[in-house]
Amino acid sequence: MIARGRNEENSQDGRRLAAQKMKRILIHFRGQMDDLLRPEGVTAAQWVMLRAIEKEAVTSGAQLARACHVTPQSAQALLKSLEVGGWIIRTKDPVNERILIARLTPKGEKLLETGEKVVHVIEKRLWDGIPETAVEALNKTLERCLENLEG
Repeated sequence: MIARGRNEENSQDGRRLAAQKMKRILIHFRGQMDDLLRPEGVTAAQWVMLRAIEKEAVTSGAQLARACHVTPQSAQALLKSLEVGGWIIRTKDPVNERILIARLTPKGEKLLETGEKVVHVIEKRLWDGIPETAVEALNKTLERCLENLEG
């Protein structure tokens, strides 16, 4: 009975440690992105927003907030900073004039290319020595964790 309790405790500790390591990886990744994107005049959060604008078919502020996992208020602040920087333009949606649709400018497209190179450098360092089969297994595990949390 005592051995089983310790095994469950060790298992819980291992899971907690895995979650903590995921958080540390994200913090390091984001920090390194910020460092490497700083010379371009943007943050990692702004770059992520640009990527979402590029990928989303319709890019209202609310949709971008969901895609970037930020609050609508944070999304609006990011959009405003990208607009002021000349990386995006926002125009009224032809169907609903209350919605502003974000689109990349040529300057924004160029920044995305630069950012992709930055991300590639960091990802290469992150995954060094990790076989593809381990990445696939990790993705399956993380997908299940997300399903468990999202319902």
